[in-house]
Amino acid sequence: MAEIHVAEHSSPIQTPKQLIIVVVLAFAVPIILIVMLTHLVTSGADTSKSNPALSDDAIARRLQPVGTVAVIDPNAPRVEKRGKEVVEAVCAACHATGALNAPKVGDKAAWAKLIKEGQGRLTADAMKGVRQMPPRGGAADLSDTEFARAVAYMANQAGANWKEPDPKPAPAAKPAAVAQASAPAAAASGDAGKGKAVYDATCMACHAAGVAGAPKIGDKAAWAPRLKTGMAALYTSALKGKNAMPPKAGNLSLPDADVKAAVDYMVGLVK
Repeated sequence: MAEIHVAEHSSPIQTPKQLIIVVVLAFAVPIILIVMLTHLVTSGADTSKSNPALSDDAIARRLQPVGTVAVIDPNAPRVEKRGKEVVEAVCAACHATGALNAPKVGDKAAWAKLIKEGQGRLTADAMKGVRQMPPRGGAADLSDTEFARAVAYMANQAGANWKEPDPKPAPAAKPAAVAQASAPAAAASGDAGKGKAVYDATCMACHAAGVAGAPKIGDKAAWAPRLKTGMAALYTSALKGKNAMPPKAGNLSLPDADVKAAVDYMVGLVK
């Protein structure tokens, strides 16, 4: 009978040193793989650059409380905003994006025709509202000066060189006796109420803040040289326009008598 030979298989581990190496690798290799995978996951690309909504600032804004409490002293003097501040807080909603066909800030082509109208005319029209823009840009609490500053600021970003108007000085308080004596005189004028109404609706845009060199209402020094020309000359300037002021302050639908009543009203405050 032939003999059966069984081949012996030798182990790859021949020495104690090889055994130690195999044991060490069995522990080290899985650990290294886990560390590499963890590093790969945690060091991925910064998605905040491609997706601004995931940036730290955007996340912080979303985590802010819905409302905040501001403590304001009602007796503190009101600080009027500069043109840039008003634009950023009120006007940017449309003028930064061009919404509702509003001319974008800095767009020289869109502002060119508007700038040609002049500072006084453009401010007056914008204050009353133009097309889809509500009066004062929808911010009824803006003062005449603040609104005029915003118009000047936006026009200047498109190449104009308009001066932002200074705040209107507070009128000096009249003594009680003087105020009582002047009240009957004002009441005696039948056109006084009409003149004030026309002033509030049309003339205030420029004469309240001194826009484009318009004499401020109540400013005796500014009105003095104009009073010397006589009432007839003042009426003619108001009706036909003068310097930056358009005819009838831009409201051509006003009757001549109403324009004269507004002139009488403003003159009456500086006599």
